[in-house]
Amino acid sequence: MTTRRRFVQAGGGLLAGLALPPWWRALAPSADAVEIAMRSDQLGSKVWFDPVGVLVEPGTTIRWVVKENVHTTTAYHPRNGHHSLRIPEGAEPWDSGFLVHPGDHFEVTLTVPGVYDFFCMPHEAAGMVGRIIVGNAIGPGAESFDYFVSKPNPEDWLTVPAAARRVFPTIAQVLNEHIVHRTP
Repeated sequence: MTTRRRFVQAGGGLLAGLALPPWWRALAPSADAVEIAMRSDQLGSKVWFDPVGVLVEPGTTIRWVVKENVHTTTAYHPRNGHHSLRIPEGAEPWDSGFLVHPGDHFEVTLTVPGVYDFFCMPHEAAGMVGRIIVGNAIGPGAESFDYFVSKPNPEDWLTVPAAARRVFPTIAQVLNEHIVHRTP
């Protein structure tokens, strides 16, 4: 039986939650996010995202969660250390900064359709990369890794390291499987 006291308590809790500043509410993880684990073996010699590839609909929130070691999730974008553009042109790039403790997480909501390639800043050369396809496989991330080199005025962008190129799931694989797992 619902009493007046329980009704007032529930309403007060709701109002208290709304009174929190927006930045505090942003720290709370979204319940319906797609989770990507940031993994490492005990020695830190093997590092990876799992899943390494996902297919989602526009408006999906992606949450990266540290399981072991120290990691970042960083979009391939010129604003992130002159990396080549490998997310849709109208999309906002992200860089989580260093996530240092197990359970630390970072979220983005992807609304622009296309291929989003991302990497871990300290572990990119070790092949810690991933791919998200939002709706359709379009945009710079759907092109070859060095697509910009042959342009008349090539950009001063860094290319994706060879070790990272070998780890990316193919676009066809992500489209067919929807979730592509990677284990070292």
